[in-house]
Amino acid sequence: MKLVTFNPFRTIGIPGIQYVKPDNMFKELDKIKAADVLLFPENWQVNSLVYGMKKKIFPSIESIQLGFSKMEMTRALWTVCPENLPYTEILGHSNENKRKVLETFSFPFVAKEIRNSMGKGVFLIHNEQEFEEYAKANDVFYIQEYLPIDRDLRICVVGNEIIGSYWRIGSNGFHNNVSQGGTLSFDNIPAEALELVLRVAQELNINHAGFDIVAANGRYYILEFNVLFGNQAFNQLAVSPEKKIYEYLTAAEMDR
Repeated sequence: MKLVTFNPFRTIGIPGIQYVKPDNMFKELDKIKAADVLLFPENWQVNSLVYGMKKKIFPSIESIQLGFSKMEMTRALWTVCPENLPYTEILGHSNENKRKVLETFSFPFVAKEIRNSMGKGVFLIHNEQEFEEYAKANDVFYIQEYLPIDRDLRICVVGNEIIGSYWRIGSNGFHNNVSQGGTLSFDNIPAEALELVLRVAQELNINHAGFDIVAANGRYYILEFNVLFGNQAFNQLAVSPEKKIYEYLTAAEMDR
């Protein structure tokens, strides 16, 4: 099986893999055409690779394109698990929609930038002034009800299986991300949350993502998923995401 990666840091240890720098994609078309699978293309590459060159990619096109924007991700999740999303409004920037937000949501509420990760671009809005500052900086309003939690679950999918899951416990009362100072716990992972993630991943054909899940109001909510999830916890779990990727691709090749 011939493999080409556009992200060498995500594929360390995968045997026989070749690297093509994304910016050199059109200079190295012969190498790309000869590959059986192309790994970790950037979002701007996907349409050319899949629709133009008819190439197989990993992660799936659904993973990459839905993971690129919280807006499109949320709309897709509304179709398969609407009861498992916090109440959310996605609105264009206008004075009318600013009024709608303030009339619809009580303080505090959550406002997000549609393109960000690692806990960045997520704001807890306590008053109109804070919302006005968020509104000035964003062309699209992504507004979500606030769920009072002190931790969330990160559940990681590779291929068609969950390869790791852990709690991220917040240090500052709002952000739970490890990059924002959160700590990890691998105890008491609820089976219902794992089942929810596996079902949603299969329905949307998401084959490489870390899902962020919270428990509130007697149910589990999906906040988002990140295609390029962090690997720090896998050292403690003694799991190699790269090995899992290779096993998945090899099995898929054998099934052809």
